[in-house]
Amino acid sequence: MSRLARRSCWSLHFKNHYHIKTTSLLLSSFSTFAPHSTHPSPPPIRVELTEYAGRAVFASRRIGAGELIHTAKPAVAHPSLSMIHTVCYSCLRKLPNRDSTSGGPDDVSFCSIQCQQLSKKFYDVEKKADWSSFNEYCRLQGLKYPLLVKRLACQVISGAVAYDILDVLQPEIPSSDKISRMKKEAALLRSTFEDSDFESEKMAFLTEEWYAGVLARIRINAFRIELAIGSYEDLLSSAAALVEAESAVGNAVYVLPSLYNHDCDPNVNILWIENADAKIKALRDIEEGEELRICYIDASMDYGARQRILHQGFGFECNCPRCVSKD
Repeated sequence: MSRLARRSCWSLHFKNHYHIKTTSLLLSSFSTFAPHSTHPSPPPIRVELTEYAGRAVFASRRIGAGELIHTAKPAVAHPSLSMIHTVCYSCLRKLPNRDSTSGGPDDVSFCSIQCQQLSKKFYDVEKKADWSSFNEYCRLQGLKYPLLVKRLACQVISGAVAYDILDVLQPEIPSSDKISRMKKEAALLRSTFEDSDFESEKMAFLTEEWYAGVLARIRINAFRIELAIGSYEDLLSSAAALVEAESAVGNAVYVLPSLYNHDCDPNVNILWIENADAKIKALRDIEEGEELRICYIDASMDYGARQRILHQGFGFECNCPRCVSKD
């Protein structure tokens, strides 16, 4: 997710040609359906560099209230450990007639043959290793984001994705305490692969620096996946990724949705209806050229709570109109 306070400094590292290239790649990876059309078309948005917030997403035409702006598949997703037996190990869709006691610690399920096939590469890598120590560490420490790093590492080793797939996203600036913990987690992750006799060449990317860089991006760009029961209208707002506690069906990182800036009175909402495929929908009429913003947290919280969580979790002080008025 774009960060208002630190985005400008961060974005100075990107040259204009890089911005144009990555923006084109981002928009070419997503589509939506125009009204009365059965053919997918580019989403009605553009990504631009701004002086006040780095990259931001703007409407390229008028967007009506309730319109589905675009969808997005996660770059990486992982179920919560408490839900690992109740949801698809790939898309996080809830499985029928399953509860948290179903199956052993290593038993996972897929909702369809398609999900099983899409996951074959990374899962063939993952099931070669014994993840009991790594998962137990995450469970005892109440951590969820290292699980996403584990999943991404398996995807990279399998050749499914590039090791730098998340480099386009802004990283968190970690404290010394977090860096120390990241080093411990990186060592535990690498040793798990080494104990399973993976070729060293395939793990060459798996350094402390890679782990820290990926985790720093995941920490402020991950979304907590809460599946809606019913239609879009059942939800008016969505909370993006609580920073520490594990909850909901799982967590996921996206590319384009992570470029949306925050507002405590957003004009855009992100929903998950059946699985981890995100659906970005307009909450009200949006004019051409207007910036699209989501709410990173629960918009129903009071001013003090919003400021505290945004500062602690995302590293910025919100100056949206609602916060300026201390509503």
